[in-house]
Amino acid sequence: MEPEVQNSALLDAILEAAVDAIVVADKHGVIQRANGAAFALFGYPAGEMLGQNVKSLMPMYMAAQHDGFMQHYMETGEKRIIGIGRDVEGQRRDGAVFPLHLSVGHSRIDGQDMFVGILHDLTQRKATEDALARSQRLEAIGQMTGGIAHDFNNLLTVVIGNLELMEMRSTDSRQLGLLRDALDAAELGAELTSRLLVFARKSNLKPVRTNLGTLCEKTLAIIRRTVGPGITITTECDPDVDLVLIDPSELQSALMNLALNARDAMGKGGDLLISVSNVAIDDTYIAQEPDITPGNYVRLSVSDDGAGMSEEAQKRAFEPFFTTKSESSGTGLGLAMVYWFVKQSGGHITLYSEPGLGTSFGLYFPAITSNRSEEKTDEASVTESGYIPTQDKTILVVEDNEKVRRLSLERIRNLGFGVLEAENGDAAYAMLKNGAEVDLVFSDLVMPGELNGYDLAAKINAEYPKVKVLLTSGYASDVITGGLARSKPYDILQKPYRQPELAHRIQALLAEVNDG
Repeated sequence: MEPEVQNSALLDAILEAAVDAIVVADKHGVIQRANGAAFALFGYPAGEMLGQNVKSLMPMYMAAQHDGFMQHYMETGEKRIIGIGRDVEGQRRDGAVFPLHLSVGHSRIDGQDMFVGILHDLTQRKATEDALARSQRLEAIGQMTGGIAHDFNNLLTVVIGNLELMEMRSTDSRQLGLLRDALDAAELGAELTSRLLVFARKSNLKPVRTNLGTLCEKTLAIIRRTVGPGITITTECDPDVDLVLIDPSELQSALMNLALNARDAMGKGGDLLISVSNVAIDDTYIAQEPDITPGNYVRLSVSDDGAGMSEEAQKRAFEPFFTTKSESSGTGLGLAMVYWFVKQSGGHITLYSEPGLGTSFGLYFPAITSNRSEEKTDEASVTESGYIPTQDKTILVVEDNEKVRRLSLERIRNLGFGVLEAENGDAAYAMLKNGAEVDLVFSDLVMPGELNGYDLAAKINAEYPKVKVLLTSGYASDVITGGLARSKPYDILQKPYRQPELAHRIQALLAEVNDG
């Protein structure tokens, strides 16, 4: 074989072996050669690009500048892309614009200037970067919102507690009416902060082993009554679907939110499809959605054929307070709450929508496989023991917020207990080591110092097993992940709480001591 023929064959082999697109053009931009990857990338049949100008592979704004760039380079030798590389946009045969990285090399062959372009498709990388940025933005919003909700819960605890104490001591019927109105208003504020905590991933979920298909079927009756007769609801549930570990009431709330969104998008009528199936997540999927781990999941899909969502609306759909509805019909909290419920449950959520065609949400929850440890599904119920609190029982109140601590002391005194106080976990542990005799420790969860609420509870359980522990927080049981291995579950009294709730929790814990 002659050297020239051999070199040509070798070049053909190199071009076809390359994964990235390679295009060879002359100084006028006319395409002389291209490999199979180039034809596939730009959507052309084999050979059709040859003889065309490279400007046909560019969006209009880039094509308009191409000749000027080439002339400037030929006259001055100044490199802007050649030998450097740059992220640009390409245009496929069907007109679709997509991101790519372009590297260009220049060579003179038989006295002619030839340019070789190597093009790498960035579509998947851009999608991954966008998904990661969106996830980080929502995480930041969630953290900020959680902190705000926590501070409001501390304030509301003081407000509600003092109003209750005034209510118990007041004999004036007119004052009682005003106090109860104030209490109702404060509880509305507490309800709002509890909703904020959902998408801040600091709500106190109560997960149990659940069959999503069965739970969805139970929720359908409510959905049908809510969405109205104009919406046709179809269900597709795999009879052999795996179990998942979720809070059933929160899942029903999420499903209702999605169904109501679909109803609003469909207007007077349309089709709503709810499906449940097992799916396996692999590396290919993870490349597009970086915040999910591979494994077996159960997917709950909610799809409608409504108006669909714009690209901008899809990017912001899960942000709190973002809504495309009028001010009178939407708060912008619904999808944010769904998003953080799924995330807090260890799952993943996807959104796909086309304007004018419809929208589909996918909720992915980790499947419980046979080799997983058995989860405790039923919380121990507290029975009425008839225990009457007396002054011979002492409760140690541990709280770093002075106003909340003072209120807690007064509330517990009103229940008939003796009280001691400590400003943080370190001080409380020191009091116990110095001989303080208490029957129960009522402690905040998040405090300054070395010992948070979980740490203090662990030391008490290990060294003072007869002393009961009740934890409380404006966050919830999942705010501290590294402080204590969850070998022992702790029930959290969520701030703000009412006096009967506090009394019931204390009574139940001290009744265990009496029964023992």
